[in-house]
Amino acid sequence: MRSERELQNPHPVFSAFMEQEYSESFARDDVRLRVIPIYMGLIRQIDDQLGRLFDYMKQRELFDNCMIVLTSDHGDYLGDHWLGEKDLFHEASVKIPMIIVNPNSTADETRGSVCGEMVEAIDLLPTFVEFAGGKINHERAEGHSLIPLLRSRIAPGDWRRYAVSEIDYSDRGPRTLLNQPPYDCRAVMLRARRWKYIHYNLFRPQLFDMQHDPKELNDLGDDPEYQNVHAQMQQLLLGWRRRLKPRVGMAYDKLAGMGPERDESLGIVIGRW
Repeated sequence: MRSERELQNPHPVFSAFMEQEYSESFARDDVRLRVIPIYMGLIRQIDDQLGRLFDYMKQRELFDNCMIVLTSDHGDYLGDHWLGEKDLFHEASVKIPMIIVNPNSTADETRGSVCGEMVEAIDLLPTFVEFAGGKINHERAEGHSLIPLLRSRIAPGDWRRYAVSEIDYSDRGPRTLLNQPPYDCRAVMLRARRWKYIHYNLFRPQLFDMQHDPKELNDLGDDPEYQNVHAQMQQLLLGWRRRLKPRVGMAYDKLAGMGPERDESLGIVIGRW
């Protein structure tokens, strides 16, 4: 999906990516008509090979005791939004499949259903640990186990309100076009249910109303009427940054249970007169 409107006064970083050779190629209809059917054929090939794998697992009685997850790291624009490749944050690139088959009977309530909660790729590690009966290392794992979503159609009350994605384009062509220092070529996307907010170092943000503009054709990033939304999304982004884990060495449960008496029990007394 793309619109001529996107070519009128585009965001500087967006514009720089549109000027890359791969984007200019996929802006051509003849290229899209040639490549997209081939791309779909490759997806069909994946389906076929998965069928062979599942048959093999069933023959060896592995299918009913393995969790199966189909996902990917990014999509491909294929000309959507006048872009090629996969670098920015439109849904065509940043939204990825997440299909999970949990053989455990505790997942029967949600089997065959679609979950609309915000999920990130980093959720897979704690999910696998919990499924295997291990203990999640909360002081290092940023993600959340998906097991509660697999067992119930009602998400936990403290489930995340937004998903985050980041990019460092310091090694990409747009850095040269924009004449930016490498360490300033970074951006962060925060996707909530209605709003998608993208913060760029040294450039104005982008803002999309995913409720009224799900195809992301109208960038509201420089619209003064949405300054309150900008402020709200920026606060959410700052909150996310504040909560990133510092990678402490001590176990989370032990750290959380410590009180001021801990030092004295170890013979450590500081500042007592």
